[in-house]
Amino acid sequence: MSTSADQPVTTAAPVDAAPAVITPRASSRVRASELVGRNWLNTGGTALDLESLRGKIVILDFWSFCCVNCLHVLDELRPLEAEFHDVLVTVGVHSPKFDHEADPDALAAAVERYDVQHPVLDDPTLTTWQAYSARAWPTLVVVDPEGYIAAHLSGEGHVAGLTSLVDELVAEHEAKGTLHRGNGPYVPPEPVARDLKFPGKAIALGARGSQPGTFLVADTGHHRLVELAEDLTTVLRTIGEGTKGITDGGPEAALFNEPQGLTLLPEDVATAVGYDVVVADTVNHRLRGLSLADGSVRTLAGNGVQRLIDPERARAAADPDAADGEAAVSLEPFGTDPLQTSLSSPWDVLWSTTEDTLIVAMAGTHQIFSFDPRTGDLAVYAGTGLEGLEDGGPAEAWFAQTSGLAESADGTLWLADSESSALRSITPATGAEARERQVSSAVGTGLFDFGFRDGAAEQARFQHPLGVAALPDGSVLVADTYNGAIRRYAPAGVAADGRATEAEVSTVARGLKEPSDILVEPDADGNPASIVVVETNAHQLVRLSVPDEYLQVDEGALQTQRPRTAIAAGDVELAVSFAAPTGQKLDDRWGDPTQLKISSSPENLLLGGEGTSTGLHRTLRINPEVAEGVLHITARAASCDGEAGQPIPDHAACHLYQQDWGIPVTVHAGAGAKETTTESAASTETGPAASGPVPETRLDLDLRGIH
Repeated sequence: MSTSADQPVTTAAPVDAAPAVITPRASSRVRASELVGRNWLNTGGTALDLESLRGKIVILDFWSFCCVNCLHVLDELRPLEAEFHDVLVTVGVHSPKFDHEADPDALAAAVERYDVQHPVLDDPTLTTWQAYSARAWPTLVVVDPEGYIAAHLSGEGHVAGLTSLVDELVAEHEAKGTLHRGNGPYVPPEPVARDLKFPGKAIALGARGSQPGTFLVADTGHHRLVELAEDLTTVLRTIGEGTKGITDGGPEAALFNEPQGLTLLPEDVATAVGYDVVVADTVNHRLRGLSLADGSVRTLAGNGVQRLIDPERARAAADPDAADGEAAVSLEPFGTDPLQTSLSSPWDVLWSTTEDTLIVAMAGTHQIFSFDPRTGDLAVYAGTGLEGLEDGGPAEAWFAQTSGLAESADGTLWLADSESSALRSITPATGAEARERQVSSAVGTGLFDFGFRDGAAEQARFQHPLGVAALPDGSVLVADTYNGAIRRYAPAGVAADGRATEAEVSTVARGLKEPSDILVEPDADGNPASIVVVETNAHQLVRLSVPDEYLQVDEGALQTQRPRTAIAAGDVELAVSFAAPTGQKLDDRWGDPTQLKISSSPENLLLGGEGTSTGLHRTLRINPEVAEGVLHITARAASCDGEAGQPIPDHAACHLYQQDWGIPVTVHAGAGAKETTTESAASTETGPAASGPVPETRLDLDLRGIH
């Protein structure tokens, strides 16, 4: 997830054309800070420092392995790393959001799981993160061969600009004699042979498998599907050649890229469309169809372009008629060929009996989509595309990297909202009007709140859950992934003795290695007899009995520990700067093409300045009665290709830039306050001055993160 700052939407340059976006160079010479952390991975045991990297162009990629936008950047950088393999070194600086991500074993597993092919610095205390003034996952910092900052960027979609910048740095430093060509410090780990490798999701095939009682598993790390026998270990067949790619065809020829969610279509629907299973082919940004009879695979939806950097979507988002926020979300079918429509990291899929359609957890855009395999209609089912935890109608709700889906007997859709560590629900519309759907939060309070706490639902905590399963009694099982546990949410109701019961959370099992999905196995009477858990980091499926009594665990509620900014009570000026890249200009043909949306946690932190309006400047009124909280700031700007002083051509490519910041703050009396704080490119200071923080009366942010 990205937590804060994750959605710059820009047009990548065509393959056969010069890059459309040129990344500006830093305006002043700032020396890069040293790389400090607990350990190094992918270096063969060698600790690196900036001196050992002198002569190379270095990209510091500040990431966390929970963050889907960070995973997008890993894949965006691969072609750049290949093209400039002898002059460019990428260093992943892993700066954890969640407590579990600070576990060195979990990080080592993630580096293997996501096939990270560059050195990684383990920065569990955010030391290097703070030294470079990172505010968001992901953040990229470019260091030139002499050790100076060349650029500082947040979010994804920057590869075209980075390519131009690296070309420029290569020419400059080759001429100066300061560029050193040759191999970098990456040392690949030894491969490990396994039947399954980081499996993500699974479904029971019932009588429709190659034999009764089998399971179809998304063998995510092997880029294939595997059918397992009822014993959960015997491999009956594999579907997919086993390397990354996108190819349709038979079971030996088909290629996937980190498939995740699976769903079995009803038999009548499967007969009508000619395939049985829909697969969320996550890193290919596509939906695929599988025929169980012959193992053949076809592509159903998605053009392979990551939706956040799709130029056609950027043009639509820049439409001034859609600039006023939530009302701009259309729930109507897109009306485009599904194979020509961009998707973004579909993570789970579910056939909804109530809605009679496929539901897709579109993790990359923080939305829920629907897809009708009979007609090919794709639509937004719920979600604005802004990341956070906000309930309400489907066109107003915010999600945060939804990664698991389930449907209860009454038609309620349950969602594991991983980045907000929340259990969410969508109540379907009672009539034909889609906007009557309602999004609610059963457990969870925000992007930075997590923990391991059972009890009353309003104070219970999860940690980055990835899977859900509905039980016949109306309760919901949650794969609480980073807590290594299976949890149970029981909604409010009436006990057998007539007592009213409050909604509560309990623990079913713990001690698992990143459980990511749950299947319920019923007995002859339809009651849950056992559960099958996809235990991702143990590379297996495991069967657990359903206990007669559930555990009650309280290991506390936590928050993501990031440096807090001291701000003054009263008026604080917020200014977000934006400069369109070379070759682009602000699209002001229909008015101001910029927008700010501001809210806070808690809500009463802001006495004024909240809400959505055009412009990138706002006066915030900070409540002196609130000691601390988080400012949630979303900034947007639209630009189109065009030359300075010239009108924008009618068919110019347009670009939407967006960033979301979550800035933790402490509130202080305004006396003696500083006038400004700027999101700088780098800092040599790693902590506050000895006299304590001086509260700010102005916050300066940069929409493109370039200084």
